[in-house]
Amino acid sequence: MYKETIKKTFAYGVLFFGSLMALFPFFWMILSSLKTAAEVYTTPPTFLPSRIDLINYVFAFNTAPFGRYFVNSLIVAIGCVALTGFTTILAAFAFSRLRFPGRDLIFALLLAFMMVPFEMLVITNYSTILSLGLHNSIIGLIIPFTASIFYTYILRNAFLYIPESLYNSARVDGASNWLYLWKVMVPMSLPTLTTIMLLNTITSWNAFIWPLLVIDSTNKRTLPFGLYAFMSEGGIRYERLMAGAAIVVLPIIILFLFARRKILTGVAQGGVKG
Repeated sequence: MYKETIKKTFAYGVLFFGSLMALFPFFWMILSSLKTAAEVYTTPPTFLPSRIDLINYVFAFNTAPFGRYFVNSLIVAIGCVALTGFTTILAAFAFSRLRFPGRDLIFALLLAFMMVPFEMLVITNYSTILSLGLHNSIIGLIIPFTASIFYTYILRNAFLYIPESLYNSARVDGASNWLYLWKVMVPMSLPTLTTIMLLNTITSWNAFIWPLLVIDSTNKRTLPFGLYAFMSEGGIRYERLMAGAAIVVLPIIILFLFARRKILTGVAQGGVKG
């Protein structure tokens, strides 16, 4: 009993320390955004601001059109989530229920492509967007992210948990594959599908490299790209930069706090069976 208490205390202590290490950058960002320039550059640095002042946030909103950046990011996130969700559902159903030659081999090859980093595909994607005439457009930010092998893998595993007998019974009763997919499989896999949508929202919201390459005009920038432009246009004043960073990450932090249980549950359900 004594040894178990020591083990649990040590485990919780490590987790608590790890949590502090993970959350400290966010606390420091918020605290720095409330400081004055003199407090930011003080050596050794001060931890707490002398007074709470939102002047840096006012300057950030006046310097860069964060409202427009927010709308652009929201449009991109909704577009990516809707299209990726649709293609992921169809692909996961095909690889989990349909029987066709080379199904497992094709899926294994797709999983192998997960090891290819996005940076290696940037040139190909950029050339495609240019040829389609979608450069400097919101649609150009969405098109390359309309499919995901990782999300297909997670949802396919969730679909494999659904008994095969349900599919056979539905087919005997005359239900088409399309009807069975949307009436049975999707509702039964809703937790995993919700997790995929949440993860995709976070990914598309935080995208930086692709908007940096595709977007030229100010009114079509997303929030992360807008933060970079704000830093270069307004000069590197770290207290103001931290205020802009807080504006960018705050929606995602709120989303994660409310949806963290669904994310963990969905990944656990969809990532076990293969």
